[in-house]
Amino acid sequence: MKALLYAAVEQAPSPDISEAHVLESYFSKFDEKFFHYCDKELAKINTFYSEKLAEATRRFATLNNDLSEILSVSEDARTRKARYRSHILHKKTVSARKLQELKLAFSEFYLFLILLQNYQNLNFTGFRKILKKHDKLLNVDVGAKWRAEHVDTAVFHTRKDIDRLIAETEALVTRDLEHGDRQRAMKRLRVPPLGEQLSPWITFKVGLFSGAFIILFLAVTLSAMRYKKKDNWKVLCRIYRGPLLMIEFLFLMGINVYGWRSSGVNHVLIFELDPRNHLSEQVLRHIK
Repeated sequence: MKALLYAAVEQAPSPDISEAHVLESYFSKFDEKFFHYCDKELAKINTFYSEKLAEATRRFATLNNDLSEILSVSEDARTRKARYRSHILHKKTVSARKLQELKLAFSEFYLFLILLQNYQNLNFTGFRKILKKHDKLLNVDVGAKWRAEHVDTAVFHTRKDIDRLIAETEALVTRDLEHGDRQRAMKRLRVPPLGEQLSPWITFKVGLFSGAFIILFLAVTLSAMRYKKKDNWKVLCRIYRGPLLMIEFLFLMGINVYGWRSSGVNHVLIFELDPRNHLSEQVLRHIK
């Protein structure tokens, strides 16, 4: 959309050699094309958001029902008589395993809600910025009016069900799964930001080991150049090619991750990695 704006401004007739009605007609046609494109994108966003919100509502109802069933089973097991003690222990074991699985399911569901909330906020911010850019480049206020009529009243912006689901999920996990410990519940649910800074200690170790590797590599290279005997290097390559390939793979993977992060590519979302537990480029180089 930004490219459309810049192209329209560059291709516009010069005000010095064109009459006012020519410029007005040109920008009027461009606005018709531009806002038609905005309408199409807004419809896509509304449809996608509505579908995902409906899916989130269904998933929350399912998880809530599963939690109620597990809690009722645990409560029944605690009230049974002593002669059924072995049966009770079996029920408790099954219930504990299912409870752990449910904690993981709530954690994944919370991540889904956060991603949907980010989708909502990013699209609204994107529309606001591009329409502001439109008005600034063309020196009009049509973009602000269109935003007030269409974006501010759009489904993806006005429906706040996602905020309610996030609050209810946090309350449910805190009350029923973590026994009222909100700090522990949020530690399980919270999604760290993608650009979170690593500890200085990891940075120091990466620099230290990288420097040591460079010095060692130079020393081995110089020693090999002075070595007079012509031994069979193919044997050494066959022996150590496995570890060397692993080191090369981790090194190149670290470079890829660094390039993605530097370019603003959300590789965590693209490759469906766990935002709470994934390896950064520094950790990959540290392992290497």
